[in-house]
Amino acid sequence: MAKLTKKQKDAVSKVEKNKLYTLEEASALVKEITKVNFDASVDLAVRLGVDPRKANQMVRGVVTLPHGTGKDIKVLALVTPDKEEEAKAAGADYVGLDEYLQKIKGGWTDVDVIITMPSVMGKIGPLGRVLGPRGLMPNPKTGTVTMDIAKAVTEVKAGKIDFRVDKTGIIHAGIAKSSFEAVKIQENANELLSTLIKLKPTAAKGTYIKSIFMSSTMSLGIEIDPKSIS
Repeated sequence: MAKLTKKQKDAVSKVEKNKLYTLEEASALVKEITKVNFDASVDLAVRLGVDPRKANQMVRGVVTLPHGTGKDIKVLALVTPDKEEEAKAAGADYVGLDEYLQKIKGGWTDVDVIITMPSVMGKIGPLGRVLGPRGLMPNPKTGTVTMDIAKAVTEVKAGKIDFRVDKTGIIHAGIAKSSFEAVKIQENANELLSTLIKLKPTAAKGTYIKSIFMSSTMSLGIEIDPKSIS
């Protein structure tokens, strides 16, 4: 087993085993135990009491984080020529249609979000095998298939994220950077968690939120008491 460095030992000593922290405490502690030499991402992992194999227990949604993610989100707008200026003015990093469809066919997926129009989905559908596994397929439910391209691009750039429960029943989401003030980490986390609570499927029985862990890049996980969500 590899030996822990002095910084790692210090971080381990600050996280009490089997303790449930409040969201406020965890948001401050995650900053203390982040020991990397870059602005680490702060992530939440939420285990839900659902069976994602059943359609009526699938949990998926979008949330706009009040303080953004701290990440520079690369947006591709796949639009017709009459919408190109609108997309560019809103801040889309890449704007076009056929040339980018060809690039994606060739394996290019160097973007975080793809926004498009209903009339273009017929061309994008065949690319599902490339975009689907990477979570890049536009979807009306997440606001990435719309006629209001400018609004969609602006919201994504401002911190709108989409989330979906994975096959093990866990939601993973990056909600901040370690350089954020603790209160901003707390408010972003609370926004996501309160949104998840509202999305509880009626078919889900028993405990809905089973566990919540907050961590940063390469840090320990801090377990959060679900009762501390406001």
